Amino acid sequence: MTLNLKQLAFYIVVFASLNQTYAQLGFSHEIGAIIGPVEFRSDFGSRLDEATNLGNSGIGIGIIHYINFAYRADCNCYSTDTYFNDHFKLRSEISWNYTRLDHHGEWVAPDKTSALADKLRAHHGVAENFDIGMQLEYFPKSIRSFQAFSYRFAPFVSLGFHYTNSKPQAWTDYGDQNVFNANNIYDYWYANPAFLPPVPPGEQREYPIDLDAINAWSVVTSVGVRYKFTKLSDLMLDLRWQLYFSDWIDGFNHKLSYNKFNDWLIWLNFGYIYYLD
Repeated sequence: MTLNLKQLAFYIVVFASLNQTYAQLGFSHEIGAIIGPVEFRSDFGSRLDEATNLGNSGIGIGIIHYINFAYRADCNCYSTDTYFNDHFKLRSEISWNYTRLDHHGEWVAPDKTSALADKLRAHHGVAENFDIGMQLEYFPKSIRSFQAFSYRFAPFVSLGFHYTNSKPQAWTDYGDQNVFNANNIYDYWYANPAFLPPVPPGEQREYPIDLDAINAWSVVTSVGVRYKFTKLSDLMLDLRWQLYFSDWIDGFNHKLSYNKFNDWLIWLNFGYIYYLD
């Protein structure tokens, strides 16, 4: 597990610059931190298999910033009472997630004793991603009333886009332990052994591993709730779904006919948010 400090510093500078731009608008600000477990869904393991879903889990952390349209920091007063100002917040975020990836499911079950099964068991990977982006959060209940302690819980939903830089890793414990040696990986990903079903017409079999850094956009949506902890702070629970516009985020893409989805993740994060103004 490694953090690229130069890259992290760059993201923080961009993050701070964006928020400084919004600060000029006069709206109030909130800042916080999030952390929680991540389930990374990729080409590792069997699709829709619970052993894969639970086995390929990691951790995510992040720093978040909100523009609160309901209150103005430049006058310590409420902003114009409009539906948008009282029900929406703009969230910007810089985050990092890390997941160790292995193959799970029926093809690596204990009763599978072939060389192909051994190659699957020996193949490992890591998805490590830096994210920066924004989401628009919608609160069905009044933000003003929540800040005034009219109720303690404020549910929300959000939608936005993130830019992701991924640093995938892969290795194998099979053969000479070189993941780019085709003899060490599962044959059907790139070839067509005689004892396996024929390659469907039009289906390509490229080498499925590429560990170059990946830059891609993703769409992010979540559902969550805030709890009014103190006058100037909230606790947050947020369940996120993030779909990448690439299938190479984990450095692995076997492109078989049943690989229908790009990489995606589910992140359950817990947060603490402090009102700056």
